Amino acid sequence: MLPLGSMGHVHIVRDFPSPQEGFARTVRVYTPHAYDARPDHRFPVLYMHDGQNVFAHPESALFDTWCANVALEHGVDEGRLEPWIIVAVDSGAGRVHDYSPWGEPRMRMQARGAAYGQFLVEHLKPLVDRTYRTRPGSEWTGAMGSSLGGLISLYLGCRYPDVFGRIGALSPTVTWGASQLFDAWAAHSRRWTRIYLDAGAHEYTDASGVPVYYGESTRAFYEHLQRLGYADHELALVLDPHGEHHERDWQRRLPTAMHWLLG
Repeated sequence: MLPLGSMGHVHIVRDFPSPQEGFARTVRVYTPHAYDARPDHRFPVLYMHDGQNVFAHPESALFDTWCANVALEHGVDEGRLEPWIIVAVDSGAGRVHDYSPWGEPRMRMQARGAAYGQFLVEHLKPLVDRTYRTRPGSEWTGAMGSSLGGLISLYLGCRYPDVFGRIGALSPTVTWGASQLFDAWAAHSRRWTRIYLDAGAHEYTDASGVPVYYGESTRAFYEHLQRLGYADHELALVLDPHGEHHERDWQRRLPTAMHWLLG
């Protein structure tokens, strides 16, 4: 285990305006231990969704979190990762709408994922790059989330390949919105890319009458990207034989995801 002093800091900004969405969000920024220890160094940045579930921190969600700060520092300590800044954006009451790039015909809902993507690209990332010592290029910028957070991460990789070069999608709901992600991601971006996909092999949810078979659909999207020309060094698939749709499972798989995606 790491000595306590080797952890970095979680900075919480409440009421952070999102002009593109028309309301304010909570944003949590983790600066790794190396950020203060290496003042002349610039750091890559990983953007994560459902920010209240991301960090091991007293002001995170009360149930299980991903403990991403602990996983990152362990990876750095073991020499498997370099230190990354992690910017975690909280979800709110409209999470399903905000993480939906397209409407879901089986539910009455308004898709606001495009506006959320614009907030990240046009407002939040430029501010982060001005405020912190970052490496702003796409090779050094990632997006990661689970479930609909995995879907919106893949949407960001598809819509903004010049911004997000590394995409982590854990248990992504790729069939949401009548599987429009498959049609939207119609070609190789021809840019530097890493895409990590995982799911429980038998993972299943029924979200308000919308059944989702995560293992089957995630494998199908992985094969779709293979057909578009994404090679093994650009694309990874992990199917967890015991994985369920829960933070505990994403926390357990996160070190593997980080090692492949951020290493």
